[in-house]
Amino acid sequence: MQDHKIALIGKSSAIGQVRALIDKVKDLNAPVLIYGESGTGKELIARAIHETGTRGGGQFVAVNCGAIPDHLLESELFGYARGAFTGALKDKTGLIEEADGGTFFLDEVGDLSFPLQAKLLRLLQEREIRRIGENRTRSVNVRFISATNKDLEQEIGRGNFREDLYYRLRIITIEIPPIRERKDDLLLLLDHFAEKYSGDLKKERPYFSPRALDLLMTYRWPGNVRELQNEVQRCLILCGEDRFLREDYLSPKINPRRETSNGSDYNFFEAKAEFVRRFLNQALQRCAFNKAKTAEEIGISRQGLFKLIKKHKIEENREDPGKEP
Repeated sequence: MQDHKIALIGKSSAIGQVRALIDKVKDLNAPVLIYGESGTGKELIARAIHETGTRGGGQFVAVNCGAIPDHLLESELFGYARGAFTGALKDKTGLIEEADGGTFFLDEVGDLSFPLQAKLLRLLQEREIRRIGENRTRSVNVRFISATNKDLEQEIGRGNFREDLYYRLRIITIEIPPIRERKDDLLLLLDHFAEKYSGDLKKERPYFSPRALDLLMTYRWPGNVRELQNEVQRCLILCGEDRFLREDYLSPKINPRRETSNGSDYNFFEAKAEFVRRFLNQALQRCAFNKAKTAEEIGISRQGLFKLIKKHKIEENREDPGKEP
């Protein structure tokens, strides 16, 4: 089972809205459409809806519409009867039937062909399927979640997507923002993946050097969470027994000038302290320097926050409207 919490790490208002929507829709049967760029975690959001809702005990079946040739996709989705075509040597249950009692997830639904769009629309209306080569219909009890990285309204205008199917699928819409629009969450994600994958590799958790962190924070992450996840894994493998992740280990696209470090300008403890300073500064700015609110948001006591501020000599850049005596 994948860790759907990955996609939900963050304190940004955008991720808060996603969490709130998941909580509202998890126990409903209405179709959900998830929109987001590649790598934002659309399937992880779908799994979160399934696993936390009333259908969590059933199957979660996922299909990527763009990954299977169209002539094979119909038989995968709906199944077929023996003898329906050459090579159909026995009856085959379709993936939609396999999800009976659970959730069926159609990823990249914008890639679905027009004939299959018509069949999907009928399925959503009638809650029945017909296997290829059969005359009888079969009832299915399935919750449908679909996802796309395409603007389906534009696709409708171009004649590539059925408008009636679009409105059937998007009864509830969840939009996942790209990482570049929620930089507040970037440090949390970096911290999460560094902790997770260093544990998987059975090595002591290293920290990013100050310059490496600068480069990671200014990169636009076109591949979103998936790209970030892969980059951290790459750095952890390349760093060996190093106790901090230098800029040397970053991909050329993140460190295009191939900056290197001689290792003498900082050490592990300074790198760790720099990470904490950045984290606290961003959290304080997000909460308008209200320390009580900041402490609650990052999950520590107010006294603990005061100690960290003093330890790392963090100065407020403007008057604190919620300043405690």
